[in-house]
Amino acid sequence: MKGGKGRGEARRIEGIIEKVLFICAALSVFTTLAILGVLVFEAVGFFSQVSIVEFLTGTQWTPLFKPQHFGVLPLVAGTFLVTVIGVGVAVPIGLGAAVFLSEYAPEKARRAIKPVLEILAGIPTVVYGYFALTFVTPLLQRVFPEMIVFNALSAGLTMGIMIIPMVSSLSEDAMLSVPKSLREGAYALGAQKHEVVTHIVVPSALSGIVSSIILAISRAIGETMIVSIAAGSTPRLTLNPLESIQTMTGYITQISLGEAPFGSLEYTTIFSVGLTLFVMVLAVNLVGNYVTKRFWRSY
Repeated sequence: MKGGKGRGEARRIEGIIEKVLFICAALSVFTTLAILGVLVFEAVGFFSQVSIVEFLTGTQWTPLFKPQHFGVLPLVAGTFLVTVIGVGVAVPIGLGAAVFLSEYAPEKARRAIKPVLEILAGIPTVVYGYFALTFVTPLLQRVFPEMIVFNALSAGLTMGIMIIPMVSSLSEDAMLSVPKSLREGAYALGAQKHEVVTHIVVPSALSGIVSSIILAISRAIGETMIVSIAAGSTPRLTLNPLESIQTMTGYITQISLGEAPFGSLEYTTIFSVGLTLFVMVLAVNLVGNYVTKRFWRSY
């Protein structure tokens, strides 16, 4: 009797835990759908007054000035430019750090270096923004005298520094999950250290590495404070990193601070831009999930 009562109590607790976990999962899905619903609902009102073709193909973005133009390409180009610079900095440095920590660093050095590296992820982004504006930009102006104070290069480099821990930490975890037997088998066949890293460890951990890169790209696309402070607020269709640009998140911040009356056409542009940003991040994550599954290896 006692055993049966104990098993019944255990099943009841398991049932409660399962329901709580389901509620947590459902809440996450509901929140995402609610955000998407708000964006779509508000964007429909915007596109009822502005052609979606003009929005997606126009090369001028001046919703706050006369004559008004609603071509989102300058904002997309600015976001793309800063993201490419940031990822171009974070991926090689982050992967290099991950390889060093997982394959070369002594245990004591690893325990000392990894927390210091991960501190970068805990620094507020507004601090990064002013770091870019007051430190990185003056240094770059010594190399590029024609560079103005607000520019894409400074913001992109600083963003890259910020997302290095994201790449290095996740990539290192993926490399550490590669079984030692694979490494030992390669050494037994006469492989050198660098050959084991490049031909065994990195290919075996490729799915985790790709996941870290995709997460870093998503983080860079959605970054707000660094680009708002350091990149400027000039919607310009350019790939010149020395010029002032404006990203989609930077524009949303500008309008949200009261640049346009609530409920006006100009105000609803933030939802159309936000929906575009949502679709971009979703596309990046879908590609990342496909690549991760394509290269997934189970040990």
